[in-house]
Amino acid sequence: MAMDAAGLADDDQAGGVGTSTGTIADFFRDADAAQDSPLLWRLSRQQALTQALSGLFHGPAALVQLRLWVFLQLASQGQALLPRERIAELFHALRPEALETVLKRLRDVGLLAWDEGARAYQLPALAQRVAGLLAPLTAESEGDDEGGELAALLGQVVGANQLGSVDVGQVQLLHAQLARLHGEFSDAIASGSEFRLREARKRYDRAATLIDRASEAIAAIIGNSQGHIALERAARGLGQAQSRLLAMASQFNRALQQVDRQRVTLGTTGITSTDVKRWLQSAPLLHQLLHAALARPVMTAALAPHELLDVAEAEFERDRPQPQQAEELPSAQEAPAGTLSAVALPRELADLNQLLNDWAAQPDAERSVLDALLGPRPGATRYAQLAYKAQLLPLLGDPQAAVLPGATGELARQPWRIAWQPEAQAVEHHQVELLSRGQLLPAASTPSPLGAEGRGSNSANAELDGLKSGGVSPPAPGQGWGPATPAPPSRQDAGAPSPEELKNG
Repeated sequence: MAMDAAGLADDDQAGGVGTSTGTIADFFRDADAAQDSPLLWRLSRQQALTQALSGLFHGPAALVQLRLWVFLQLASQGQALLPRERIAELFHALRPEALETVLKRLRDVGLLAWDEGARAYQLPALAQRVAGLLAPLTAESEGDDEGGELAALLGQVVGANQLGSVDVGQVQLLHAQLARLHGEFSDAIASGSEFRLREARKRYDRAATLIDRASEAIAAIIGNSQGHIALERAARGLGQAQSRLLAMASQFNRALQQVDRQRVTLGTTGITSTDVKRWLQSAPLLHQLLHAALARPVMTAALAPHELLDVAEAEFERDRPQPQQAEELPSAQEAPAGTLSAVALPRELADLNQLLNDWAAQPDAERSVLDALLGPRPGATRYAQLAYKAQLLPLLGDPQAAVLPGATGELARQPWRIAWQPEAQAVEHHQVELLSRGQLLPAASTPSPLGAEGRGSNSANAELDGLKSGGVSPPAPGQGWGPATPAPPSRQDAGAPSPEELKNG
């Protein structure tokens, strides 16, 4: 505070409290219009408060900071009376003339009173009101970093509601602050800037947290405003602003997801465009990146207007698209000869039909499912062939498949019915370890012509529980190898005839 006493005294005289330029109505075109504003009328009744604030904040910034510091230090003392010695001890670092000048200004504006009987200073009620207004200045961190732009107003409104002294002005100020925050957040979302979005999202999270904590008080204000027209209107506007602000969470999420989709990774380095932007923003002296990058300085060339027109016209002529020329239709050509090849059904279906026909010569004998699946040459049967045959067995006795032509219908018309048993049997085979136990019974000995046991669902098909030597299984023979555990197809998948089968009959 390098300011001499003469400068402080001159500033006090220039900004004296007693000077006046007239009334507030002198600044209006119509003097009667000043009386039509309720807010201005309320302000005109606070002459002492406005005069005290004017005395505190008048003058250079350094002198204003000195006054605020002295005043807030005095207001924070837990003593009713402050002797002169106590004040001198508090501000021992100040020069005496500077301290006397500040104390004189505080006495002139009514923020400090001298008690002659007690020979001490005391703070009047006006000073307590001003200290309450200036309380946010004593915060340890900036308001923007901790959501102070909203916390102070919310604290006033919630505290006033608890005391039952909330008024329209406080609610309107809070409503206006919520509307401003909504506008700032909307601009950040519309900008598309990742850094601006993330910074706005941090502020939004802090604001949403404060609003959630004060939501009960806001709801109480809205509910208790019945009968007071101005307060009810302000409370409704506050509720709408609160809803609009809280609904912006989804908008922030969509905007950040869009930014994430637009992020570009530079090759296989793992460095993204966001990392490059953050580095450029934090790198000092960016102009040094161009050091020795330019071999020669940039030379400017002056061109006459007619030269510019000639060059532009030549460029237009060069880039102008050529009109499309009329082309004749191509002459007729003879279609090339082609062949139509039909895909044959797997031979395992025909082998199964042939085996069942051979067994039909001895209708009284029972045959096992294992014999039918392994065939006449068990050692040569592969896992894929066995699984395919197991998926065909439920077609035996199927009335829908029996009317079909071809090998599928022939299998459905075989005089055999399958009966599965709820147990598995070990199989001596190089690719199959376990197989569901089952019997093939003659159709005449089965209780139902539909073959209820043989027509079971997919769960009744052959269950191949494991492979020896880690074999794998294709979906059908000759169609490629798949996972080791098969998933038997449904009856439609296993027995539906192909177009070639229907054609061949």
